[in-house]
Amino acid sequence: MYSAEFQESLKKVEANRAANTALEPRRMTAQEKDDLLAAYHPDYKKSEFSELKIGPNKGEVVPHELVEILQAKSRIKASDINLEDVKYDVDVLVIGGGGAGTSAAIEAHNAGAKTMIVTKLRMGDANTMMAEGGIQAADKENDSPAQHYIDAFGGGHFAAKKELLAKLVCDAPGAIKWLNELGVEFDKDETGRMVTTHGGGTSRKRMHAAKDYSGAEIMRTLRDEVINLGIEVVDFTSAIELILDENGRAAGAVLMNMETKELMVARAKTVIIATGGAGRMHYQGFPTSNHYGATADGLVLGYRVGAKLLYPETLQYHPTGAAYPQQIFGALVTEKVRSLGAKLVNVNGEVFMHPLETRDVSAASIIRECSDRNNGVDTGSGKAVWLDTPMIEIIGGEGTIEKRIPAMMRMFASYGIDIRKEPILIYPTLHYQNGGLDINVNGMTTNVENLFVAGEAVGGIHGKNRLMGNSLLDIIVFGRNAGINAAATAKNVTVGKLSLEHIAKFDAEREAAGIVTDTVSPKLLPDYRGNKSGM
Repeated sequence: MYSAEFQESLKKVEANRAANTALEPRRMTAQEKDDLLAAYHPDYKKSEFSELKIGPNKGEVVPHELVEILQAKSRIKASDINLEDVKYDVDVLVIGGGGAGTSAAIEAHNAGAKTMIVTKLRMGDANTMMAEGGIQAADKENDSPAQHYIDAFGGGHFAAKKELLAKLVCDAPGAIKWLNELGVEFDKDETGRMVTTHGGGTSRKRMHAAKDYSGAEIMRTLRDEVINLGIEVVDFTSAIELILDENGRAAGAVLMNMETKELMVARAKTVIIATGGAGRMHYQGFPTSNHYGATADGLVLGYRVGAKLLYPETLQYHPTGAAYPQQIFGALVTEKVRSLGAKLVNVNGEVFMHPLETRDVSAASIIRECSDRNNGVDTGSGKAVWLDTPMIEIIGGEGTIEKRIPAMMRMFASYGIDIRKEPILIYPTLHYQNGGLDINVNGMTTNVENLFVAGEAVGGIHGKNRLMGNSLLDIIVFGRNAGINAAATAKNVTVGKLSLEHIAKFDAEREAAGIVTDTVSPKLLPDYRGNKSGM
């Protein structure tokens, strides 16, 4: 598959493969990591951030693209809709149909609450579906939630909200058991014991997987459960504004049919935001591994009603996004490829870093190799490095790739690349929204009553960097948590008079700050028209 311009570099990779396979690169010191991140990680590029001038995070800096939509105008005015004309009336309204939203809806329903999911695409069109490598849980004899906590707390630069991280790791074994009982087909050995592997930044093998389509398998199971339980799902409909009641509590949402643009009122005793990530914002012009609808909607909805954000300036750039061929530019190459033995190799055939450093350190190392060190491979649309996948079969034996990462093998095979025999080209891709809405351990936002959040729209669970496998875990742990607590809260709620007064208040604050904008938000979907780069 690879054309002549790659052959000189490929020969060096092949010549060094045997030695590189046996090589155990040293891990960086803490100081080396700090210096590397400060110099090369996108989160540290001050020129790419602006100060928020209004809202609960006024004075903080976030990416330019996020500032624009957080300070934008609402898609509606209060006068555009009659709040007394209620189309849907439920106990728990779940906004978002991915892993977090469906987990929440299942638990809310099972707790006896009248529950509805509204999602702007289809149930399951979510980053959950695209997650590949696995889900962490300390459920083996040589492991513990305490060890899991230490790994994740350090990997997140000691910035996680301790009570949220503690819940994540302590509830992890139960989350795996819950999924297994629902029917998720985890990889198991001949005795029925779950197979676990390492991930970047983990000190134990605690990554549970379903081949390399773990998220799709989990999402399939959750979607089937929602359908089997008869939970109402409204597809192709977006929440474009939250509704508060006269007491300032979350009380529903204004919904918009994505095709007809019809506006509808959904009244609820509690609301759960589970809208996912922000990859389709293409911060700093990066490609993304995210699904089409990942445009930070939940952050906008929550911010406009006064919910505070935590760490909104931090994003995760997955170190291994496909860099070639152009048709799959930015697509996720699971970290599991490296946990199985593939190493990162530069244009000269040299292994330049330990393959299982944390994601932010790995991404920064690759960016450094392709920039200042000038050791990247020219793909024709930018620089990249090799991920030497044939090492996997040298280490694990023939057939390992087809058995353990079949989806990855098929993706590249469709473009004529046999990853069993040829390495692949990768570069960091915008992957995960580390920051999000600030919540308490019960899942409710810290300053808007009856508004719960789960999944990637939450900030603080992982600190300022997330380890592999902890996102599929958090959508289950905090999705279930939000559903259980939202249902319990709803039992004691009497919804007051519905109000959209916050829209005018936010408009007045924007005007007082001297902000002039024609942008409206939430963004809902990216617009690639007339943009050849797709960003």
